[in-house]
Amino acid sequence: MYCQKSWSLDDCIAYAVEHNLQLKDFKYNQEADKETHQQSVRSLLPNISAFSDYSIRYGRSVDPNNNNIVNTDFFSNNYGVDATIDLFRGFQKVNTIKASKFLHKATTEEVLHQKYMLAFRVLSAFYDIQFMEGLLVISKEQEEVSDNNYNLVKRQVELGQKAKADLYEAESALLADNLLVTQNKNNVAAAKLKLIQEMNLVDATTISIISTSIETDENQEASRKNKDSIFNNAKAFVPIIKAQELRAWAAKKELAATRGGLYPSLSFFAGYRTGYYETNMDQTTGEVIPFNTQIKDNASHFVGLSLRIPISNGWSNRSRVKQQKVVVMRAENNFDIQKQEMYQLIQQLVQEGDALRTEYQQSSQKRKAQQLSFEIAQKRYQKGLISAIELNQAKNLLANSQNENLQVELRLKVNESTLDFYNGLPVFNINRTQ
Repeated sequence: MYCQKSWSLDDCIAYAVEHNLQLKDFKYNQEADKETHQQSVRSLLPNISAFSDYSIRYGRSVDPNNNNIVNTDFFSNNYGVDATIDLFRGFQKVNTIKASKFLHKATTEEVLHQKYMLAFRVLSAFYDIQFMEGLLVISKEQEEVSDNNYNLVKRQVELGQKAKADLYEAESALLADNLLVTQNKNNVAAAKLKLIQEMNLVDATTISIISTSIETDENQEASRKNKDSIFNNAKAFVPIIKAQELRAWAAKKELAATRGGLYPSLSFFAGYRTGYYETNMDQTTGEVIPFNTQIKDNASHFVGLSLRIPISNGWSNRSRVKQQKVVVMRAENNFDIQKQEMYQLIQQLVQEGDALRTEYQQSSQKRKAQQLSFEIAQKRYQKGLISAIELNQAKNLLANSQNENLQVELRLKVNESTLDFYNGLPVFNINRTQ
């Protein structure tokens, strides 16, 4: 089914984003951080627990009903419910909630970053196929020229107009072009395999693509040359930059939460207790008081406040604060590193774009000149004014100029697409809110 379908660039990217296994791993991290954040919010709720026990005592023991010493065997059954809620803990929980929220947003941005990186790999593989298919077309054209020349020389040899050595030369050129066509076919197959692997397209051995136009947009040319403007646009939305900024904010909130451990903590608690004891006798009848009566009569309730003041714990709290300060500085430094790397990348892309535009213009002129030169050489060869070696030289020069022009053209398209992406233009059909 996939072999029969023709894939556009957007189709390839959409499929890759949906099926890439490495991307799924980043999504799992995103889900884990989401649950961590939700649990940090739930930590504001009170802790409630219930308990029950059943015990049988033998020999000399303390009666839990009245604390008297008894020498008889008896059993008891206790029940209780406890509830505790923190009233103040140095804003540790609030800051932890904010930190986990920032971390969740950071992993969300990192997932988006992986989508864009995957899209760029798919784009590169897609254009590699276009390049290899272009080379195949050029080599087939060269093969056709060599085949026509071989047939022409063969007739001329049969008529006695050329020596047999010319036929061998023409045959050698044809065989060389046959080999080049075969090599380019293999290169096309290898390029298609790379795209299939990037897309994780299972059960497919080949793929047919819809070649995209590689015409450059001159309206965007000026905006692609202003590296500072591109950098300012990129800082506002490039996911890896936003992710590192969010991680720096998270580190600051984690530092605030760690500092909260230096402050006193206040909590409120409440509870309920009751129990049934085999030693609890009715003074009138001498029988054990019934279970329901004891549970009701033995019930007790309590409420209270608990204040804990940290005085000394081996300086561990202050040590954790110092360590967290280092984490903050490292996160901020990583943020600066990401911005620096992106600015340097944009500098390189702008410089490369300027060079490629010049190369493209010059290689286009060179291709046209070589095309004209080859057409003249072909006519001169047919009239017997030049040798087969000179014709092959002209043919090879034309092929090289065509290959060079195609390569520069595709490199320029990738360069412009990358700069358009950093400029904030919708290069890829990827939903940022996913």
